[in-house]
Amino acid sequence: ITFEFVNLGGGIGIPYRPGEAPLSWKVLSVGIQEKYEQIIKASGHPDIKIFLESGRAITGPYGYLVARVLHIKDTYKKYAGLDASMHNLMRPAMYGAYHHITVLGKQHLPHNVKYDVTGSLCENNDKFAIDRMLPELEPGDIVVIHDTGAHGHAMGFNYNAKLRSAELLLRPDGSVVQIRRAETIDDYFATVSFEQANNFK
Repeated sequence: ITFEFVNLGGGIGIPYRPGEAPLSWKVLSVGIQEKYEQIIKASGHPDIKIFLESGRAITGPYGYLVARVLHIKDTYKKYAGLDASMHNLMRPAMYGAYHHITVLGKQHLPHNVKYDVTGSLCENNDKFAIDRMLPELEPGDIVVIHDTGAHGHAMGFNYNAKLRSAELLLRPDGSVVQIRRAETIDDYFATVSFEQANNFK
């Protein structure tokens, strides 16, 4: 059997939690080269291509989801409800992914209050963080959710008539440009043929 390529899988991840170290590209490349020599070359197989998904390392660290605290609910737990939801960032709800959260202007205050940081959908898994220690929050606070440059908009959806948000690009010179406009209600209904539904009863 002759193989054309080897697919190494799902790409390169990124450090999500403060204090975690990024992957060493050098260590990775040396490891791949060693395995290539041990397995492919040693078997006498002709040279083959190596495929690898680019992964979150390309864009993940360079995106931020910015949201506003709408309300605080204090029952058996403290909840901070945001004006964003999992239609903006599905990863925490889908598989419990950790995303660091910063509260603008309160970065240096004690992180001594435990919150579930939630979205605005009617689903109990619409949460950006569970039992996260943060500074005391109040309505109007601006919350920045880190490392959302990968699998954010692409995993978005319109459940409950939620519309995807705009995307802005911060240039090296400090200028900001809009690279994707926010969806509108017209976008939401753009693929619906109301003419075909005229006689629907």
